[in-house]
Amino acid sequence: MDQPQQRVLVVDDDPTVTEVVTTYLDRAGFLVDRASDGPGALDRAAATPPDLVVLDLMLPGLDGLQVCRRLRAKGPVPVVMLTARGDEEDRILGLEVGADDYVTKPFSPRELVLRVASVLRRTGPAAPGGELLHGGGITLDPAARYARDARGLLTLTLREFDLLAHFLRHPGRAFSREELMTTVWGWDFGDLSTVTVHVRRLRHKVEHDPARPRLITTVWGVGYRFDGEG
Repeated sequence: MDQPQQRVLVVDDDPTVTEVVTTYLDRAGFLVDRASDGPGALDRAAATPPDLVVLDLMLPGLDGLQVCRRLRAKGPVPVVMLTARGDEEDRILGLEVGADDYVTKPFSPRELVLRVASVLRRTGPAAPGGELLHGGGITLDPAARYARDARGLLTLTLREFDLLAHFLRHPGRAFSREELMTTVWGWDFGDLSTVTVHVRRLRHKVEHDPARPRLITTVWGVGYRFDGEG
């Protein structure tokens, strides 16, 4: 049986950008909805829930950060943020509120389609029958996509979940940010601050004291290590 087409909501107030992105996504086999401002994006997402949102940061009505927060409050829909080149602070803010990826303008439409496909592939359902992962007082079910510790269920974004699963599968091993970007994000290129931000966000959710992490520790000169006995 053929898989149903995945639906992408493109949100940008520049009609030229929207048209080009829509054309490339359509050619790649996606169903595409459009919105030109923040309130319209929320209305479209509520009327027809998308599988992923391509979201411009600078929008009339509500900016992309506000839209991303409100989308995240309703469920873990993947978000690819569009930002202006050089606005590193804005990109970091986008990742902080839960964006899974970002692409800087001006961008290659082909690269954007590849990023969309990569995020959807990485956030798709796991194969059934996978074993539970344990470590550091955390239990994670890759198939059911939930994680919990002694305090209860952990509220993780899709990318945070994948990062935690990777750490739990490889306790005690140090990974560089480049390795994490390749294995968790599935990218051979990209801004390594993406990894840094997600590790920081994950620490705030799994550590009792994020300022003194005992589970996800920094290995100076290398990267990060999960210490399951923490």
